[in-house]
Amino acid sequence: MSTHPEEADAIFFSSVEKLVQRLYLPTSPQEVSQIETCLQELQRSDKGWNMADVLLASEDANVRFFGALTFTVKINCNWDSLKEAEYNEGPLVVKKLCTALVAYFLRSSASWERCLLHLICSLSEGEPVNYDLMMAEHYDVASRVVTSLEAPQLMTAIWFATTLVEEVGRTSSESRLTHQYHDRLQNNLGDFAQLLRTIMTLPIPESNKTLVEESIKCLQIWVVYGHGAWDDRSGQMQLTPLRALIPYTAPALWDQDLFEVAADSWTELLGTFGQFFPPESMEHLETFLTGPNAQDLLSLIVKGDYEPDARAYSRLLLAYGEAKLTDLARQSHTAKGIILIDSLMQLLAYDGYAGAEDDICTPAMEFWQAYAEFLIDEEHETDDQMEPWVGSARQYLLRVLERCWSKIRMPSEDIYSQWTSEAKGDFKVFRIDVVDLLQSVYTLFGASILNNLSNLALDALQRQLWLHLEATLFCLNALADSISDDDIADATLLTLFGSELFAAMTNGAIDVPSKTQQTAVSLIISFASFFQRHPQFLLSMLNFLFVAIRTSAVAAVAAKAILSTADSCRNALVPEIDALLEQVHNLLLAEELESASQEKIFGAIAAVIQAVPSEEQKIWSLSKLLAFVERDVQTCEEFAEYQALAVAEEKGLCALRCLVSIGKYLREPDDIPIDLESKPVSQDELYVATIWTSSQDRMVNDMAKIAGAMVTENGDVVELTCQVIRTGFRESFPGPFVFSPRFVEDYVISTSLRTPRLEFVLDTAGAMLSAHTRAGTTRIDLSATRFLVHLFQLIAEMEYNPTNEPEVSSSCIDLASKYIPHYLHVFLLSPEYRKHVMDFMLFTIRSMQCQEIMPRRSAALLWTGLFIRYDVKADTQLALHKILEQYGPLATQAIINNIGGDAVRSELENWANPLRQMVSTQIRSKQWIKDALFSDTFPSSKVGDAEKKQFLEQVMHLRGSKKSVQIVRDFWMACRGTSFAYTS
Repeated sequence: MSTHPEEADAIFFSSVEKLVQRLYLPTSPQEVSQIETCLQELQRSDKGWNMADVLLASEDANVRFFGALTFTVKINCNWDSLKEAEYNEGPLVVKKLCTALVAYFLRSSASWERCLLHLICSLSEGEPVNYDLMMAEHYDVASRVVTSLEAPQLMTAIWFATTLVEEVGRTSSESRLTHQYHDRLQNNLGDFAQLLRTIMTLPIPESNKTLVEESIKCLQIWVVYGHGAWDDRSGQMQLTPLRALIPYTAPALWDQDLFEVAADSWTELLGTFGQFFPPESMEHLETFLTGPNAQDLLSLIVKGDYEPDARAYSRLLLAYGEAKLTDLARQSHTAKGIILIDSLMQLLAYDGYAGAEDDICTPAMEFWQAYAEFLIDEEHETDDQMEPWVGSARQYLLRVLERCWSKIRMPSEDIYSQWTSEAKGDFKVFRIDVVDLLQSVYTLFGASILNNLSNLALDALQRQLWLHLEATLFCLNALADSISDDDIADATLLTLFGSELFAAMTNGAIDVPSKTQQTAVSLIISFASFFQRHPQFLLSMLNFLFVAIRTSAVAAVAAKAILSTADSCRNALVPEIDALLEQVHNLLLAEELESASQEKIFGAIAAVIQAVPSEEQKIWSLSKLLAFVERDVQTCEEFAEYQALAVAEEKGLCALRCLVSIGKYLREPDDIPIDLESKPVSQDELYVATIWTSSQDRMVNDMAKIAGAMVTENGDVVELTCQVIRTGFRESFPGPFVFSPRFVEDYVISTSLRTPRLEFVLDTAGAMLSAHTRAGTTRIDLSATRFLVHLFQLIAEMEYNPTNEPEVSSSCIDLASKYIPHYLHVFLLSPEYRKHVMDFMLFTIRSMQCQEIMPRRSAALLWTGLFIRYDVKADTQLALHKILEQYGPLATQAIINNIGGDAVRSELENWANPLRQMVSTQIRSKQWIKDALFSDTFPSSKVGDAEKKQFLEQVMHLRGSKKSVQIVRDFWMACRGTSFAYTS
């Protein structure tokens, strides 16, 4: 296979670079001689020119130096061999020569302090000048040398000065080997300043404006370098000559050919080193920005003509505005201030869409945000008396907001659909920036902003300008958290929400854009507290939401709004429960509800049902709601019968999610006052057959039908069924979701290892036990016993090996942890389960020893609980003591082995916790820990007996305090043999 010529060249030059690097390595004189001979032949070859070019681009300073040597050789020996095309590439060749000269400068052994002066003098003489003679005769750069140079020679000097500062800037000023380059460069600063000053004052012909461009760029690079290298080095601040050069570049702002490069240079210097900018140059800049040239460029921006000079002007204007923000605000009433601030406002004047058509408005917003923050800070710092300039400065913000309001208006759907994702993202960012500015301005103007926005909304509504309305509602939405609940704000909102706002958008004859509907829905969510205070608007608002939910683009946010409204205003909506149920019925008949929206709507209806005072009315309303669920269950069964399994699953899962949502929102809100005089309901009263039994039977039947419709056991069905069951665990009074313990028991023990997501079932059993440990609840020992037997069966199915089913093993251990301490007697005192308890304890120890993270952590948590001392009956305490005596040493061995290096760093606190509890409560803990540390199974050989004894003494001395965790970490590090030493 032949190699491509470009690949062959790359291989060749790579081998040459390696050969050069070998030249600088310690080796024998014979090898050095051989390498030099080889390289000299390569230098004289036809590839010598390209080789020099490639070597100069190397990262290795020695290789770059050799590249410079090669250029010297080729120029002296083979200049005539250059092809005409290569020779005519004059600037490229000269730049490469400059790079070669800089490589000489960067030789640590060379002493070429005034390299720039030396080059200028040699260019002037037309031949190399003796460096020592030059230094002795004190050449004057300005009078005797620079004025005699032609434009190409001046360009060469500028290119060399540029390359010099760039290459030195790439070296470290802190390095012992390279800091000298920075000192040497400083010795050339005066020569550079004289060179640039001379260039900028010489009469340059029209054809040589490129020289001025390169000079301006070169100055910018020197300034950036100087601030980084000299400004931070005490005693060596040499920035004054550079600062004095900036005014010489000012005339370029008025030159059409030079404006862009000058403006970009000044923009960077202003933005990065604002204080460095001399006052004289700032005056030049203000003269330009207030003059006709700038106004012409500004008129282009207003028209949307973003040619390069117009863009450069906008960047320069914003850099000036940010640098002089304080002065601009304080002078906003003066003639000059008015022109400058008006210019900054005009950057927002173009009618194009932000991001998609106008990318200048986004950086302009950053200025106006900073402007607003300055006025806010100024208001907080000054006394009650307002400064004369403040009024005019603040008025500009209102005008800016007006322009922003016009620029955040959404485009039509046709236009928006044609935008790229980047344009859409930029437009969204601009709207967010407007939100930030609006919130800041609201701090200054308060209710007047709200009133203006309300008037804009009402005007847009009357004229049916829906995208104007959307922009206004978007702004109002942004102020939701800033607006207080006082009478002034409420009066404005009453006018807005009391208008035809919702009625107009529910008028089927009017085509309201979905984005306007979506923003209106978001406004409802944001102003939920207002509707709580003024329930008279609930019906019109909900009618609008039930219309909006039929639009797919708005459905999700509309469903969220209906749910949040019903949840927060449930008492006010009780008289409308029938109307709400009818709305749901109509939506279901029209099949216009998506699954996620249906879940939220059912939760909303359930919230209102919860507030119904009459139990009979509650049952009736809930019955109708459950009938809607049963429609989905029936559809699920029908599709399953016809083998349309995907649709059957979708309908079944939707029904279960609706039941979960109903159960969640049928609970009493957390903010309802607790009746301290009420007596807790006993277990018999809680689970006795009640008026809710019929509803429970229907739900149980529904869940069974859904499970039966699945061809195989479905993990989502199992998980959602558990969620339905758990919704009633928090209840203190009988209700439709307060299922009897017997039902929960039967469901739990009906599962096996083949049940998908079995861990959710076991977690449900644990949650039920926890629910019956709260104050005012009764214990459910029978349920605990049946759960325990099922747990033992599952562990036996796993062959007592936690790695067979890590997640199930973890859930089994977590369930056992729920028995501590309230159900410990069930766990320990049943003689018929003693063998199973022993097997389980060994199972937990194996879990701590295995490599699976979940069982390990669960087992560590269980043993932390077992080591705690509890106030339990004597027989339970005795049984626990026997368990700890029998299995405590084995558990300790597992814990210590993990601390001794088996655990990963993130687990260490999990293993420190059982150790802390053991030390603080177990009399024999010291012996257990000692035996474990000196056991043959201890995993680390990196620590000796002394370190183990020290660890033991420290742990025992701390008696389980929080500091033990750090001791565990330090010991683990030592056992792992890391670079961290063991600390006492």
